Formats: sequence, structure tokens, C-alpha cells
Amino acid sequence: MTAPDPQTRIATLRSAEGRVDPAELDQVWAELDPLRPEELLGTWRGSAFDTGHPAHVLLTSLRWYGKRFHSLDRVDPIVCHGEDGELVANKEAAKGGASLWPVEFRGEVTATMVYDGQPILDHFKRIDADTLMGIMNGKGVLHEGAHYYFVLERE
Repeated sequence: MTAPDPQTRIATLRSAEGRVDPAELDQVWAELDPLRPEELLGTWRGSAFDTGHPAHVLLTSLRWYGKRFHSLDRVDPIVCHGEDGELVANKEAAKGGASLWPVEFRGEVTATMVYDGQPILDHFKRIDADTLMGIMNGKGVLHEGAHYYFVLERE
């Protein structure tokens, strides 16, 4: 019996009820293809895996929608639903904007969003043409030794 492909495993983990084991997400991440920063341009709808990471609770409370990549040097890293439902960049929560860079993470270079105002990097790999997996990395972002994991879907 062959193991399911990464896309199938991600779909299964996304539909799981309850907490997701970060070790499973790490295994899937290792099988995904890296991408170039320019491939992220546009607006992306986000969803997250509940691994118990505090960022999950924070982003839910902010009514996180996703991310908006205007250009390589102009990114809205935290886009939320506003009071009347419109999408707004939450510059306060993000502590400014961000930019896109190719950065080495876990031995391979992939598209990475670098926050302007805080020591956080979001690394991305391709699940399919319109879906990405992200890992939040940086100083002080590990929770019980694990990163924060999320998915972005192209709008």
C-alpha cells in the first residue's frame, strides 16, 4: 500500500476535528515543493491548523481572512474582516507590513514573507497551483517546540 500524496494528507488534516499533531504537518511540509516569491502575488484566503499554538486563538479573535501580496516589497501580512465585513489590513497586529524574499528554511530555499516590524518569517510551499502551506517561524514564535501552520488559497 502506498502512502497518500501530500495533497490528500493536507485535505485529511484540514478536515480533522480537534487538534492536529505538528509532527504530521512537518512530514507533509517536507514533501511539498518550494516556490518563488513572485508566485505569491495577489490576495489569499487563510485557514489554520489547530495545534494548540496561541497564534491560532489570536488570529481567530482578529477575524483573520488571509494575506495580500501587492508586490515583492509591499505585503499586508494580516488581512481581517472589518466591522462591516470589508477586508482590511491590520497593521497594528502585524506591526506594519512585510516583504517577500527567497529564504533557506530546513535546507531548501522557498518564498518567505518577512515582517517589517517584528522578528517573524512565514515560509511557504506549494500544495497545488492555488493552495500553499505556511509555517510561521522566528524569534519567540515556537510554542512547546512547534511552529504555527496554516494554509493559503488563492482568491
